[in-house]
Amino acid sequence: MVNHPSKARQHTAGQLTGQETSHLVSLNPAGGHPFVHQQMLPAFQALKEAANQAGFDLQLASAFRPFDRQLLIWNSKFSGMRPILDSNSQPLDPANLSELEKIHAIMRWSALPGASRHHWGTDIDVYAANCLPEGEPLQLEPWEYACGGHQAEFSQWLTANMAAFGFYLPYADDRGGVACEPWHISYFPVSRYLLSQLTPDLLKCTLSQSELAGKPHILENLDRLYSRYIENICEV
Repeated sequence: MVNHPSKARQHTAGQLTGQETSHLVSLNPAGGHPFVHQQMLPAFQALKEAANQAGFDLQLASAFRPFDRQLLIWNSKFSGMRPILDSNSQPLDPANLSELEKIHAIMRWSALPGASRHHWGTDIDVYAANCLPEGEPLQLEPWEYACGGHQAEFSQWLTANMAAFGFYLPYADDRGGVACEPWHISYFPVSRYLLSQLTPDLLKCTLSQSELAGKPHILENLDRLYSRYIENICEV
């Protein structure tokens, strides 16, 4: 079994907010994406091998995501270039939303730049490639992992086995913040410390220096947004 780190070291502001990569290691033998946290690598490799033995080709839909990428996603949604979805994954009309309502709607499915757990490299989106119907793109929507969905069996296996490797589902249930994400797993031995290191003050400093759409409303409401969407996760 994997030996888990007893405690994560203090990370820099850049590492916590997706602006530095010195805490990461590449999963690609040739280098480059995808990247994960270096302390998570042995656990991920062991989880992937166990999944393979159980008949699932565990693959990453997303691993480390840099600040600039998260900023692009956020600004594209805020400007209407990408759809904003409701809690049932149906598109909303931005014209019918106030700026604050738009912020809340986006944060149901997409993190604020600087506040994404994907910045840490400890959180990954996973699926079983061999369960994905041929020619059908992965959408990362709850129905795919629910009963009758093509990822249902894999999801059941993952829920039953991931804890043995140090992983859990921070968004297993809808707690009124981020919507349920059965594909998003987190390496608890490290991520639990990084969450405490990503403070509202650090996030405010980072966002204040960015070209973030909706920034005035976000900064004005940051404490409440932090409480509802960042620290409001499921217990291990």
